[in-house]
Amino acid sequence: MTAQPEPGPPAQWQAPPPHPRMPRGAVHVWRANLAEAPDELIELLSGDERARAARFKRPRDGRLWARSRGLLRSLLGHYLQLDPGGVQIGPGPHGKPGLQPSSPLSFNLSHSGDLALFAFTALGSVGVDVEVARRPIDTLALAGRVFGADAAARLERLEGTEREQEFLRLWVRHEASLKCLGTGMGGAEASAPAGGQAPWITDLEIGDRGAAAVALDVAPEELCCWEWRGPKES
Repeated sequence: MTAQPEPGPPAQWQAPPPHPRMPRGAVHVWRANLAEAPDELIELLSGDERARAARFKRPRDGRLWARSRGLLRSLLGHYLQLDPGGVQIGPGPHGKPGLQPSSPLSFNLSHSGDLALFAFTALGSVGVDVEVARRPIDTLALAGRVFGADAAARLERLEGTEREQEFLRLWVRHEASLKCLGTGMGGAEASAPAGGQAPWITDLEIGDRGAAAVALDVAPEELCCWEWRGPKES
């Protein structure tokens, strides 16, 4: 497996242009505050999506999930120049959502609490993950199980919030890589098949007490990070 070089500093979030387009060599990542997203987005959901949102034990969790899927449909409709409600989304071989019928445009989404990230590209498979620290966890024990003894030992040398932040960084990079490879949470490790090339991955800036990353099959020519602020931008 060929290792990818360590990426540079995270790109800055910017207001999107009025009509952003997807160049062949680009990846676009959108950041949205789901607490500020309108419930009108839920009207775009399919019947199956509405039923899934209704099964959440906590109504607020179901509402945030529904808003994230509605916003995903809105953004996909923009890129595909289709009615968002008519966009067909279905599970892939490992349950990863994808467009049906198949399309050159790949996407992935992740949300943690109110914060959601949406990644789009025509370069191949893409994975994105975001985690906001919400409750205490045993980072050393979990790191040992997921990342191995060496990573756990490195974390043990850190203290307090620095350890927590580095653990979250490792976690989102791991999950974004798994999602890019299409194996999701069930994947044993975030690595390419023997002899293959590991996904390109870079961190995304979301502030203190959280971490995010996006991973692609190949390094993009351009990474654009857009700040979603309302329906007029989608």
